[in-house]
Amino acid sequence: MPEHILVPVDGSEQAARALDYVLEEFPDATITLLHVFSDGPPEIHLEKRGEDYDDLRARRREMLDRLVDERAHGGTIETEVVVGRPSREIVRYADEHDIDRVVMGSHGRDGASRVLLGSVAETVVRRAPVPVTVVR
Repeated sequence: MPEHILVPVDGSEQAARALDYVLEEFPDATITLLHVFSDGPPEIHLEKRGEDYDDLRARRREMLDRLVDERAHGGTIETEVVVGRPSREIVRYADEHDIDRVVMGSHGRDGASRVLLGSVAETVVRRAPVPVTVVR
């Protein structure tokens, strides 16, 4: 039975590399691309820039669709957009959706910058209920 793999994506090159890794290493897997809006009321930040939440959500879905359309895959690729704290939502999604593995990009921070900025990948590795592969 093919694996179900969760690939969190944020529009970064590292996230695209994580997806490419999954497509190469798990050609028959079911893949879910998950984009998480940072929590907090997005309307506040959007209003300041004159943007609409629904428009921003639609653009994020378009980003996910482009990632899918640009790559060939023998299995199924699903997309999800959720709101919350990225590390918490990734772990929650993996726990609640029968995910077998999480594969995610790393921003390559180390030392003081990692401590100051935190690391979503590090938190997911510690808390995920399934194996996590971090692609650099």
